[in-house]
Amino acid sequence: MKMKLIPSSPTTRRRPAATSLFAAFLVLGSIAAQAANAPMLLDDFSDSTRNKNGVVRLLIDDKAIGSKSQATQKCENGVLTVKGDLVPGRGVPAFISQVSLLAADGKPKDMTGYQGVRLRVKVTKGILCVQVASSMIDNFDFHAGAPIAGKRGELQEVRIPFKDMKRAWSEQTVLNLKTITSVNLISFGMAKDAFAYEVDEIGFY
Repeated sequence: MKMKLIPSSPTTRRRPAATSLFAAFLVLGSIAAQAANAPMLLDDFSDSTRNKNGVVRLLIDDKAIGSKSQATQKCENGVLTVKGDLVPGRGVPAFISQVSLLAADGKPKDMTGYQGVRLRVKVTKGILCVQVASSMIDNFDFHAGAPIAGKRGELQEVRIPFKDMKRAWSEQTVLNLKTITSVNLISFGMAKDAFAYEVDEIGFY
């Protein structure tokens, strides 16, 4: 008996190629997702005055609201050291804010795809919070995380999710990640106090 050979259909022949193409799309999609979520470095303090975007670091005090706080910042060997004294005015808080802009012109950047701010920091005195400024907010009550906890005087990696950041005295609003202008390290208080901290890296994750 002779057996008749049945030729494979075009659909059958194309199936391995289609499977390979689908697998390739999956791999490329995975790589793209990883790239989108890769940590972004804002500053590693390798330059004594400018962050990784080439923007000069700013130190903003509270004299405009009637307080008299003062501070200094020094960057050496890849570490930024900020220290000073909080001196509140009558009925107003004291604060010092170390500001790192995302662009030299102050325009916002789109941080969609990132989960929050990350930094390596050592807090030795006082209170320190991470604040994210948005071009949508004009009263300076930007979204901030809770005070950084942990053992005093020890370098630690801290991650502050955007979803956990709150405004202090204004109506709570959702942080618009397409409007981020800066990351601020802010020390504050209602009583006279000293503060000091060191940071050797800051960025987004």
